Amino acid sequence: MTDNFKGTLPPPLIFFIFLALGLFLHWIMPVNMISQHEWLRYPVGGHFLLVSGAIAIQTYLLMRKNKTPLDFNKPTTSIITKGPFRFTRNPLYLSLLMLFLGIAILLNSLWFIPLFLCMFTFLNAIAKKEELYLEKSFGEEYSIYKKSVRRWL
Repeated sequence: MTDNFKGTLPPPLIFFIFLALGLFLHWIMPVNMISQHEWLRYPVGGHFLLVSGAIAIQTYLLMRKNKTPLDFNKPTTSIITKGPFRFTRNPLYLSLLMLFLGIAILLNSLWFIPLFLCMFTFLNAIAKKEELYLEKSFGEEYSIYKKSVRRWL
């Protein structure tokens, strides 16, 4: 994008930093989320992973079709309002959050919950910066979209 994003870590890197931290904490001192009905974590965690993947793939294909780059250091070329963008202004960030939760549930690691909240805070701050950029770049078109679709869900 423009100078608005200088110094901002790419969201996938933020995801991997928090994932590595969660895995490390779980490895050195495991703390389980669920003690009873542990078998439930597989269908629930797996569901989060599948939905995350579906959102990411559909978003990627829509962005590619609309010639909008995934790299947020490159200018956005259009406002997409179809597919996952009908429900959230940040489907790729939502996908990363769902992936993180799916992994947390599958690993049964309580450490991932506070890390999830921290990661959400970082991604939300990036989303706010992006919104300012998009408002400057697309004006009324983005303002209308912003009023009709929530940042998250």
